[in-house]
Amino acid sequence: MDPRSVIKRAITTEKTSELKQKNNRYVFEVDIKANKVDIKNAVETMFKVKTIKINTSITHGKKKRVRWQLGNKPDWKKAMVQLRVGDRIETLE
Repeated sequence: MDPRSVIKRAITTEKTSELKQKNNRYVFEVDIKANKVDIKNAVETMFKVKTIKINTSITHGKKKRVRWQLGNKPDWKKAMVQLRVGDRIETLE
């Protein structure tokens, strides 16, 4: 898979900024069909860093209601990537 199609965006919240500082972990929203090998290759080629560990989870979309109709937001996949000691992703900071 193309690295730019695997990684959709970086997730920046208070919790993820703590993970960056303490554990050198970065959190991304990724393509739901991507596996850990695809995610590892995409991060290493896009940001020129080495990854140690990758954890993924699929977050199911919330149910939403507009007047009398029910609907769902789409499911999405999150990847927490731990980098080698000394490596940093400069563009996300």
